[in-house]
Amino acid sequence: MRVLLVKTSSLGDIIHALPALTDAARAIPGITFDWVVEEGFAEIPTWHPAVGKVIPVAIRRWRKNIWQTIKSGEWRRFKQSLRAEKYDLVLDAQGLLKSAWLTRYVKAPVAGLDQNSAREPLASRFYQRRLAVARGQHAVERLRQLFAVALGYDLPKGLGDYGLDVERLIELPRNKPYVLFLHGTTWDTKHWPEVYWRDLALRMGHKGIEVRLPWGNPAEKARAERIASGLGNAVVLPRLNLAGVARVLASASACVAVDTGLGHLAAALDVPTISLFGPTNPGLTGAYGKVQIHLASDFPCAPCLQKKCTYQPTAQDQQRFDLKSEWPLCFTRLNPERVASRLSTLLLAEELR
Repeated sequence: MRVLLVKTSSLGDIIHALPALTDAARAIPGITFDWVVEEGFAEIPTWHPAVGKVIPVAIRRWRKNIWQTIKSGEWRRFKQSLRAEKYDLVLDAQGLLKSAWLTRYVKAPVAGLDQNSAREPLASRFYQRRLAVARGQHAVERLRQLFAVALGYDLPKGLGDYGLDVERLIELPRNKPYVLFLHGTTWDTKHWPEVYWRDLALRMGHKGIEVRLPWGNPAEKARAERIASGLGNAVVLPRLNLAGVARVLASASACVAVDTGLGHLAAALDVPTISLFGPTNPGLTGAYGKVQIHLASDFPCAPCLQKKCTYQPTAQDQQRFDLKSEWPLCFTRLNPERVASRLSTLLLAEELR
């Protein structure tokens, strides 16, 4: 059986789909998935043994210059790639209009979420099979259910398996143990305050623990350099591609992460991780896997699910906190002392395993 999977972005969403592929591969021997995915994330599907061909799409880039995309022939070549194979089923696991639109170019039955289950209900009009999957569950479990219903097998019980060969990524021999700080994220409100990262790095230094900081753009590099400045135990890594980041993650003793795609990659690689949640809800999109600790703010307005903080500080807030360096204030409930205590306990537990 050959299935065309449409799950284009983003990093965390793509990683969330991997356990569903593992379920399907175990339930239907010989099944192969070709995967339509944004070009920037095309490396990830290749890590799963059930994936045959990866078909990169560049919606984010193409929509900036639609005429050039058509004129260059890139759009025509993409459509040819979709039609190069004969598929038994097309499965849109994104549930958005942009992903549903892509299914029009494949001559095969199309399945996806129904209007009550999809993030954008109009997307369901593009599907011949509209499938109900209850909301209010973790994204990984929703995808596992979607695949099981679409492909006709019983959903396995227990925690999903990402199906990645972690041992292949671990660098041997392992050198000095280290903790990875995953400090980059897309929303301003998801950022743990920079002064907190530096405080945590200092606390790790007092315990003789090395900290490594990856980055993916100039702003993240500058932040990493400010966090590490003058600290003998903190190392700013060179720029790495996703495979490089995966290797660094797989060899880490532990991670501390904000709500970010790389935090989901850490979970997929079974790296013990403390994830910090201010405006977002870990019950729906938290890191999914073994030894994943979610610290969620209990600030009055959290989780607000807002990209911009609209909280109005009280007079007491202004007295207790530095509003410039500790913003957003929801993260004051997850201060460096609390995170350092949980991280030390986690590292000790890993040593004793």
